[in-house]
Amino acid sequence: MNGSRKEADGLSSASPIMNKVGSIFVPVRDIERSRAWYCRMLGLNEEECSILNGHLCPLPMEGTGIILDTMPMWSGGREEGAPHIETPAFMLLTQDLQGAYTYMKELGAEIVTEIEHDHWFVVKDPDGNKLMICKE
Repeated sequence: MNGSRKEADGLSSASPIMNKVGSIFVPVRDIERSRAWYCRMLGLNEEECSILNGHLCPLPMEGTGIILDTMPMWSGGREEGAPHIETPAFMLLTQDLQGAYTYMKELGAEIVTEIEHDHWFVVKDPDGNKLMICKE
C-alpha cells in the first residue's frame, strides 16, 4: 500500500515513509543488567552488545532490531525512568515452544501466561516489560 494514494485525500501520491520497521526500543532502567538478561535469553555474547552513549544497547538480531534504552529523554523526569511495556508490543520466535517456556523459567523470568493455544506465552523482563514468545 505504500506508494500510491488517490489525490482526493489531499495528500501527495507517494509516502516517503517506508513499509519497514528498523528497530524496536525497549525501556530499561539498568542498561548493564538488562543487556546481561537479554543476552542470556537470546543466546548472545555480551561482548558483542556494546552500550552506546551510556544508555543504548542495540542487540544483534535477525530481522528487525531490538535496542535496549534507559530513555533519559523520555522519562519525564521520573526517577524510575520511562514506563515499561504493559502489553507485548512484539514477539520473539521459537521453534521449540515448550523448550523456550522451560528455559525462561530456568532464567527466573516472571511467567505472565502459560502456553496459550499451543502457540505463545508471555513473560516479563527484569524491568516489567511484557514479552511474547511465539512458535514460528
